[in-house]
Amino acid sequence: MSGFVEKPEPIEVPGLVHLHTGKVRELYRNEAGDLVMVASDRTSAYDWVLPTEIPDKGRILTQLSLWWFDRLSDLVPHHVIGTDVPAGAPADWEGRTLVCKSLAMVPVECVARGYLTGSGLAEYNESRTVCGLALPEGLVDGSELPGPIFTPATKAAVGDHDENVSYEEVARQVGAETAAQLRQATLAVYSRARDIARGRGIILADTKFEFGFDGDTLVIADEVLTPDSSRFWPADLWEPGRAQPSFDKQFVRDWLTSPESGWDRASEQPPPALPQHVVEATRAKYVEAYERLTGATWN
Repeated sequence: MSGFVEKPEPIEVPGLVHLHTGKVRELYRNEAGDLVMVASDRTSAYDWVLPTEIPDKGRILTQLSLWWFDRLSDLVPHHVIGTDVPAGAPADWEGRTLVCKSLAMVPVECVARGYLTGSGLAEYNESRTVCGLALPEGLVDGSELPGPIFTPATKAAVGDHDENVSYEEVARQVGAETAAQLRQATLAVYSRARDIARGRGIILADTKFEFGFDGDTLVIADEVLTPDSSRFWPADLWEPGRAQPSFDKQFVRDWLTSPESGWDRASEQPPPALPQHVVEATRAKYVEAYERLTGATWN
């Protein structure tokens, strides 16, 4: 069992139609037909959306995505039209709202990996492949790959796992031309972002993107290169052969699986509320990621 511990009721705003409640974002459509995405402070772990929020998380994700969109727009256009809060919406939507083009979304999570870890490591240890791509012998947790690879996944509903698939399966699902466009765009954006992050002392181990079409034009959508969609590691602490410290919700995962939480991940019971020290440490990691990447002070 998994999903929302406490699913929130969407906020009603004049002129907006609520479309979807995601793990983090609420999605609306305005009267012009544009999408309005609002990033909440919700956090998820182990396929559960937790009952405890991380203050400022939604704003950090939104502002970091905007920062990255500015640096990637020459590679692939993005879906953001503006950031104005719709009339009648709560003041709390300020800084966490994106007004976006409505796209024909491609039902594929476009994952780029430059380092071996996570589900990729698990597959490698079994077969020396990741998503069917052969990799050299001798790699360990945290190893840098010979070059970045495109390892797509199918999109899952809230509470379900995304499932890694081969490039050939993506081509079968969406067509060879679209699959080739997705791979080219994913690897181009990853490579640009990896180099930018590296210059700020951060390793971009892997990341996932979502794309859609505006007519015949491929457009990058949703969030990009945030601690929720990417693994960022401090470069000065990188040490292959072990799990790397990261700029994300690792504090949340570690606490949930610790004796202190009292939660059995294998049970059907929902996870408990997070203690304040875990909330504060997690928020600090999101802030640090934002500040190290952008060079700006979070306030």
